[in-house]
Amino acid sequence: MVVVPEAGAGPGVTVAPEAWVKKADARQRITRKFFMTDNIVVRPIVQATGLTKQVSTGDEQLTILENIDLSVNTGDSVAVVGASGSGKSTLLGLLAGLDTPSSGKVHLDGEDIFLLDEDARAALRGRMLGFVFQSFQLLPALTAIENVMLPLELANMPDAGGASRKLLERVGLGQRLRHYPRQLSGGEQQRVAIARAFVTQPQLVLADEPTGNLDSATGAQIIELMFELNREQGTTLILVTHDEAISSRCAGRIRLAGGKIVD
Repeated sequence: MVVVPEAGAGPGVTVAPEAWVKKADARQRITRKFFMTDNIVVRPIVQATGLTKQVSTGDEQLTILENIDLSVNTGDSVAVVGASGSGKSTLLGLLAGLDTPSSGKVHLDGEDIFLLDEDARAALRGRMLGFVFQSFQLLPALTAIENVMLPLELANMPDAGGASRKLLERVGLGQRLRHYPRQLSGGEQQRVAIARAFVTQPQLVLADEPTGNLDSATGAQIIELMFELNREQGTTLILVTHDEAISSRCAGRIRLAGGKIVD
Protein backbone atom coordinates (compact mmCIF):
# COMPACT_ATOMS: atom_id res chain seq x y z
CA MET A 1 0.00 0.00 0.00
CA VAL A 2 1.24 3.52 -0.79
CA VAL A 3 1.48 5.57 2.37
CA VAL A 4 1.35 9.35 2.96
CA PRO A 5 2.87 11.00 6.07
CA GLU A 6 0.20 12.54 8.28
CA ALA A 7 0.68 16.23 9.15
CA GLY A 8 2.34 16.41 12.54
CA ALA A 9 3.15 12.69 12.59
CA GLY A 10 6.51 11.57 13.92
CA PRO A 11 9.19 9.82 11.84
CA GLY A 12 8.04 6.53 10.40
CA VAL A 13 4.37 7.10 11.24
CA THR A 14 2.16 6.71 8.17
CA VAL A 15 -1.51 6.52 7.34
CA ALA A 16 -3.43 5.32 4.33
CA PRO A 17 -4.13 8.02 1.68
CA GLU A 18 -7.88 7.73 2.07
CA ALA A 19 -7.64 8.32 5.83
CA TRP A 20 -5.38 11.34 5.33
CA VAL A 21 -7.83 12.82 2.81
CA LYS A 22 -10.77 12.28 5.16
CA LYS A 23 -8.94 14.04 7.99
CA ALA A 24 -7.99 16.95 5.72
CA ASP A 25 -11.56 17.27 4.45
CA ALA A 26 -12.90 17.27 8.00
CA ARG A 27 -10.46 19.99 9.07
CA GLN A 28 -11.42 22.05 6.04
CA ARG A 29 -15.14 21.71 6.78
CA ILE A 30 -14.63 22.75 10.41
CA THR A 31 -12.52 25.73 9.40
CA ARG A 32 -15.03 26.83 6.78
CA LYS A 33 -18.00 26.41 9.14
CA PHE A 34 -16.63 28.47 12.00
CA PHE A 35 -14.20 30.90 10.38
CA MET A 36 -14.45 31.19 6.62
CA THR A 37 -16.78 31.11 3.66
CA ASP A 38 -15.03 30.76 0.30
CA ASN A 39 -11.77 31.79 2.02
CA ILE A 40 -13.23 35.07 3.36
CA VAL A 41 -13.40 35.65 7.11
CA VAL A 42 -17.01 36.47 7.93
CA ARG A 43 -16.95 37.21 11.65
CA PRO A 44 -17.55 40.95 12.17
CA ILE A 45 -15.02 42.79 14.26
CA VAL A 46 -17.46 45.65 14.79
CA GLN A 47 -21.24 45.51 14.59
CA ALA A 48 -23.88 48.12 15.37
CA THR A 49 -27.57 47.40 15.76
CA GLY A 50 -30.29 50.04 16.03
CA LEU A 51 -27.73 52.67 16.98
CA THR A 52 -29.40 56.00 17.77
CA LYS A 53 -28.01 59.19 19.26
CA GLN A 54 -30.20 62.10 20.37
CA VAL A 55 -29.35 65.23 22.31
CA SER A 56 -31.57 67.79 23.99
CA THR A 57 -31.62 71.32 22.61
CA GLY A 58 -33.91 73.26 24.88
CA ASP A 59 -37.39 71.83 24.52
CA GLU A 60 -36.51 69.72 21.47
CA GLN A 61 -34.69 66.47 20.81
CA LEU A 62 -32.10 66.60 18.05
CA THR A 63 -31.50 63.25 16.38
CA ILE A 64 -27.88 62.96 15.23
CA LEU A 65 -27.99 59.26 14.29
CA GLU A 66 -31.07 57.15 13.81
CA ASN A 67 -31.36 53.36 13.81
CA ILE A 68 -27.93 52.61 12.34
CA ASP A 69 -27.23 48.96 11.47
CA LEU A 70 -23.79 48.04 10.16
CA SER A 71 -21.25 45.25 10.24
CA VAL A 72 -17.56 45.42 9.37
CA ASN A 73 -15.59 42.21 8.97
CA THR A 74 -12.04 41.59 10.09
CA GLY A 75 -9.54 42.95 7.58
CA ASP A 76 -12.01 45.23 5.80
CA SER A 77 -11.36 48.87 4.94
CA VAL A 78 -14.53 50.97 5.09
CA ALA A 79 -15.06 54.67 4.39
CA VAL A 80 -17.81 56.60 6.18
CA VAL A 81 -18.83 59.50 3.93
CA GLY A 82 -21.45 62.23 3.95
CA ALA A 83 -21.94 65.95 4.19
CA SER A 84 -20.85 67.97 7.20
CA GLY A 85 -23.29 67.37 10.06
CA SER A 86 -24.45 63.99 8.77
CA GLY A 87 -23.24 62.19 11.91
CA LYS A 88 -19.94 60.70 10.69
CA SER A 89 -17.77 61.64 13.66
CA THR A 90 -20.56 60.82 16.12
CA LEU A 91 -20.80 57.34 14.60
CA LEU A 92 -17.06 56.80 14.99
CA GLY A 93 -17.19 57.89 18.63
CA LEU A 94 -20.02 55.48 19.36
CA LEU A 95 -18.29 52.57 17.63
CA ALA A 96 -15.26 53.19 19.84
CA GLY A 97 -17.32 53.55 23.02
CA LEU A 98 -16.08 57.11 23.50
CA ASP A 99 -19.70 58.25 23.53
CA THR A 100 -22.86 56.43 24.62
CA PRO A 101 -25.95 55.98 22.43
CA SER A 102 -29.52 56.88 23.27
CA SER A 103 -30.40 53.36 22.16
CA GLY A 104 -28.88 50.47 20.27
CA LYS A 105 -25.86 48.23 20.64
CA VAL A 106 -22.25 48.06 19.51
CA HIS A 107 -20.24 44.86 19.59
CA LEU A 108 -16.45 44.93 19.29
CA ASP A 109 -15.04 41.50 18.55
CA GLY A 110 -18.27 40.02 19.94
CA GLU A 111 -18.27 42.13 23.14
CA ASP A 112 -21.32 44.31 23.84
CA ILE A 113 -19.35 47.41 24.84
CA PHE A 114 -22.22 49.28 26.48
CA LEU A 115 -22.69 46.48 28.99
CA LEU A 116 -19.19 47.35 30.22
CA ASP A 117 -18.34 50.14 32.61
CA GLU A 118 -16.10 52.99 31.44
CA ASP A 119 -12.92 51.41 32.82
CA ALA A 120 -13.62 48.14 31.03
CA ARG A 121 -14.41 49.98 27.78
CA ALA A 122 -11.14 51.89 28.09
CA ALA A 123 -9.26 48.63 28.61
CA LEU A 124 -10.95 47.13 25.55
CA ARG A 125 -9.99 50.18 23.47
CA GLY A 126 -6.41 49.84 24.68
CA ARG A 127 -6.29 46.21 23.54
CA MET A 128 -8.10 46.54 20.24
CA LEU A 129 -8.16 50.05 18.83
CA GLY A 130 -5.93 52.69 17.32
CA PHE A 131 -7.09 56.25 16.58
CA VAL A 132 -6.09 58.91 14.06
CA PHE A 133 -7.75 62.30 14.56
CA GLN A 134 -8.07 65.33 12.31
CA SER A 135 -6.47 67.54 14.97
CA PHE A 136 -3.65 65.04 15.70
CA GLN A 137 -4.34 64.99 19.48
CA LEU A 138 -0.67 64.79 20.43
CA LEU A 139 0.30 65.67 23.99
CA PRO A 140 2.27 68.92 23.73
CA ALA A 141 4.53 68.20 26.73
CA LEU A 142 5.75 64.90 25.22
CA THR A 143 8.24 64.40 22.40
CA ALA A 144 7.35 62.49 19.26
CA ILE A 145 8.72 59.22 20.58
CA GLU A 146 7.09 59.74 23.99
CA ASN A 147 3.70 60.30 22.31
CA VAL A 148 4.08 57.03 20.40
CA MET A 149 5.33 55.16 23.47
CA LEU A 150 2.35 56.24 25.59
CA PRO A 151 -0.21 53.56 24.54
CA LEU A 152 2.45 50.85 24.86
CA GLU A 153 3.34 51.99 28.38
CA LEU A 154 -0.32 52.22 29.40
CA ALA A 155 -0.73 48.62 28.24
CA ASN A 156 2.46 47.54 30.05
CA MET A 157 3.90 46.25 26.80
CA PRO A 158 7.66 45.52 26.65
CA ASP A 159 10.25 47.52 24.70
CA ALA A 160 8.01 50.56 24.24
CA GLY A 161 10.98 52.69 23.22
CA GLY A 162 12.33 50.26 20.64
CA ALA A 163 8.95 49.62 19.02
CA SER A 164 8.16 53.34 18.91
CA ARG A 165 11.53 54.26 17.42
CA LYS A 166 11.13 51.59 14.74
CA LEU A 167 7.69 52.80 13.70
CA LEU A 168 8.70 56.47 13.70
CA GLU A 169 11.56 55.53 11.41
CA ARG A 170 9.04 53.66 9.24
CA VAL A 171 6.94 56.82 8.84
CA GLY A 172 9.99 58.92 7.99
CA LEU A 173 10.59 60.62 11.33
CA GLY A 174 13.71 58.84 12.51
CA GLN A 175 15.48 62.20 12.85
CA ARG A 176 12.62 63.86 14.76
CA LEU A 177 12.25 61.51 17.73
CA ARG A 178 13.04 64.13 20.37
CA HIS A 179 11.06 66.98 18.82
CA TYR A 180 7.93 68.29 20.51
CA PRO A 181 4.67 68.72 18.54
CA ARG A 182 5.17 72.50 18.32
CA GLN A 183 8.47 71.85 16.53
CA LEU A 184 6.83 69.65 13.89
CA SER A 185 4.83 70.55 10.79
CA GLY A 186 1.21 69.46 10.45
CA GLY A 187 2.17 66.56 8.23
CA GLU A 188 4.86 65.45 10.68
CA GLN A 189 2.43 65.65 13.59
CA GLN A 190 -0.02 63.45 11.71
CA ARG A 191 2.77 60.95 10.99
CA VAL A 192 3.42 60.79 14.73
CA ALA A 193 -0.31 60.26 15.30
CA ILE A 194 -0.38 57.46 12.73
CA ALA A 195 2.64 55.80 14.34
CA ARG A 196 0.89 56.05 17.71
CA ALA A 197 -2.26 54.46 16.26
CA PHE A 198 -0.42 51.50 14.74
CA VAL A 199 2.33 50.92 17.32
CA THR A 200 0.19 48.55 19.41
CA GLN A 201 -0.69 46.54 16.27
CA PRO A 202 -4.42 47.07 16.90
CA GLN A 203 -7.14 44.94 15.39
CA LEU A 204 -9.11 48.03 14.37
CA VAL A 205 -8.00 51.56 13.44
CA LEU A 206 -10.52 54.42 13.45
CA ALA A 207 -9.52 57.53 11.50
CA ASP A 208 -11.57 60.73 11.64
CA GLU A 209 -10.80 63.06 8.70
CA PRO A 210 -7.05 62.38 9.00
CA THR A 211 -6.21 64.81 6.16
CA GLY A 212 -8.67 67.55 7.16
CA ASN A 213 -5.99 69.92 8.53
CA LEU A 214 -3.41 69.25 5.82
CA ASP A 215 -2.77 70.62 2.35
CA SER A 216 -3.63 68.32 -0.55
CA ALA A 217 -0.07 67.16 -1.29
CA THR A 218 0.69 66.37 2.37
CA GLY A 219 -2.73 64.78 2.78
CA ALA A 220 -2.08 62.44 -0.15
CA GLN A 221 1.21 61.33 1.45
CA ILE A 222 -0.48 60.74 4.79
CA ILE A 223 -3.27 58.64 3.25
CA GLU A 224 -0.75 56.58 1.31
CA LEU A 225 1.22 55.95 4.48
CA MET A 226 -1.87 54.95 6.43
CA PHE A 227 -3.00 52.47 3.78
CA GLU A 228 0.51 51.02 3.59
CA LEU A 229 0.63 50.40 7.34
CA ASN A 230 -2.90 49.02 7.24
CA ARG A 231 -1.87 46.46 4.60
CA GLU A 232 1.36 45.57 6.40
CA GLN A 233 -0.38 44.89 9.71
CA GLY A 234 -3.61 43.41 8.31
CA THR A 235 -5.66 45.86 10.35
CA THR A 236 -9.35 46.62 9.94
CA LEU A 237 -9.79 50.29 9.00
CA ILE A 238 -12.84 52.54 9.37
CA LEU A 239 -12.12 55.94 7.86
CA VAL A 240 -14.32 59.05 8.09
CA THR A 241 -13.72 61.36 5.14
CA HIS A 242 -15.44 63.90 2.91
CA ASP A 243 -12.96 63.14 0.12
CA GLU A 244 -14.46 60.82 -2.51
CA ALA A 245 -11.00 60.02 -3.90
CA ILE A 246 -9.90 58.73 -0.49
CA SER A 247 -13.12 56.81 0.10
CA SER A 248 -12.78 55.09 -3.29
CA ARG A 249 -9.61 53.41 -2.04
CA CYS A 250 -11.56 51.56 0.65
CA ALA A 251 -13.17 48.19 -0.03
CA GLY A 252 -16.53 49.36 1.36
CA ARG A 253 -18.44 52.57 1.87
CA ILE A 254 -21.11 53.75 4.31
CA ARG A 255 -22.88 56.94 3.27
CA LEU A 256 -24.73 58.99 5.89
CA ALA A 257 -27.35 61.67 5.27
CA GLY A 258 -29.48 63.21 8.00
CA GLY A 259 -28.18 60.69 10.53
CA LYS A 260 -29.24 57.68 8.47
CA ILE A 261 -27.42 55.25 6.19
CA VAL A 262 -28.40 55.83 2.58
CA ASP A 263 -27.49 53.99 -0.62
